[in-house]
Amino acid sequence: MYPTEIVAPMKAEVTNQGFKELLTPADADTALKQSGTALLFINSVCGCSAGTARPGVIMAVNNATKKPDQILTTFAGYDVDAVKQARNYLLPYPPSSPCIALLKDGQVVHMIERHMIEGRPAQMIAQNLLQAFEQYC
Repeated sequence: MYPTEIVAPMKAEVTNQGFKELLTPADADTALKQSGTALLFINSVCGCSAGTARPGVIMAVNNATKKPDQILTTFAGYDVDAVKQARNYLLPYPPSSPCIALLKDGQVVHMIERHMIEGRPAQMIAQNLLQAFEQYC
């Protein structure tokens, strides 16, 4: 598990923007079983990917005309049990962190995996999400 000193500022970057944290398996179940749309950002310490995923997901949420009903986050390598439970809702996608999933009525309708984040600017990630919000929210 990563030290709190490293994780806290990366968590705050998204929670300060209104993302609700999933800290336990029960949190994940409660949030992800709800009807409606949910954006789930699995945050991580990976500088190359999470360093653009965090601003990209924030940019998308802040600029969306249609937004998911819930904006959620959990942290890989820190909120271990919550992430493990949340990933059950992302199947058949393999574990990936960071990753960004849009769920509708508990089913993944749009997924951005780590390999789709690596090497891409935050603006491209945001645009991808904005298109998904328009389609599914």
